[in-house]
Amino acid sequence: MANSKRQLFLKRRLRVRNKLRKVNAGRVRLTVHRSNKNISVQLIDDVKGVTLASASSLEKTLGIVGKNNIEAATKVGSAIAERAKQAGVEEAYFDRGGFLYHGKVKALADAAREGGLKI
Repeated sequence: MANSKRQLFLKRRLRVRNKLRKVNAGRVRLTVHRSNKNISVQLIDDVKGVTLASASSLEKTLGIVGKNNIEAATKVGSAIAERAKQAGVEEAYFDRGGFLYHGKVKALADAAREGGLKI
């Protein structure tokens, strides 16, 4: 019987995260969460277990409250790049979770790279 979308998502998320743990030990993780209405991103230091910076389309300062499109993703990506610089982070690895690297997720990653964050 075919797997459900949720099961496929969870399998993909575990596969991506386990591969990143093997390859990028000791670096900061840039993780993305995308829902139907919003998109958010966090910089997480897994060694210390703390979130260093975060950005979301729910923030009123970005001016995109309640929007979840490619424009919103680019604004969130550039905002996390600025906040990463303020936190002293220049390099991170991109954890897309179970989301496909396409559309909004790709736009967010590209905007973070243009903002000076090495992913």
